[in-house]
Amino acid sequence: MSVNHEIKDLTPQVKICGLTRVDEAVACVALGVDAIGLIFYPRSPRYITAAQAEELSRALPVSVCTIGVFVDETFDNILRTAQSARLNAVQLHGVESPGLVERLCNEELKVIKTLFTNRKPFYTEASHFPATAFLVECGDGSLPGGNARAWDFSLLKDFGKNFPLILAGGLSVNNIIEAVDQSQPDAVDISSGVEASPGQKDLTKVKAFIKTTQKTRIVKPNRRIFYVHN
Repeated sequence: MSVNHEIKDLTPQVKICGLTRVDEAVACVALGVDAIGLIFYPRSPRYITAAQAEELSRALPVSVCTIGVFVDETFDNILRTAQSARLNAVQLHGVESPGLVERLCNEELKVIKTLFTNRKPFYTEASHFPATAFLVECGDGSLPGGNARAWDFSLLKDFGKNFPLILAGGLSVNNIIEAVDQSQPDAVDISSGVEASPGQKDLTKVKAFIKTTQKTRIVKPNRRIFYVHN
């Protein structure tokens, strides 16, 4: 499934990942986020069940993109969870094959493939995957995800010219302006940088992050990745 290329503004879209509570998800939407991420990886401290995710999804406006994060799951399990949890998109955060990406795209799902700068699959392999968009982070740490580690965002200065790009990993209100300036992403993704504790968001931090992101500027044509067809 392709992204929507209508340019609405000159700032990247914002995804808040690792939400576990309905009230916090609703509050994040009220603050202006474009997408929320729900993690279906049991080892994550932000793990959520399909039943919990369905309750959360039903509480949100249809205009908000709900994205399920999976790590090396099977096609059947991903599709079953996507349907029961009412997801608009899936994010594949492991070493999933291009074939799995293609099969899920054929199910009319947005498919975001995570790539890394420091481990496989590398961001230089993007052309191998028929994904809707790519989330890129460094890949350091013990768990899949950014592990709150900042990295050299300038590595992606040309990536977003060729591929729909979501920037992630180690982002915060303190570095988002520099990160966007260096990498020119279509969207940004943050989790631990706006948390009080794993799975519990600090809404003051969320508000500050969104407000600061709105001060950034994209100087290339920017793609609207988190677009929901009503």
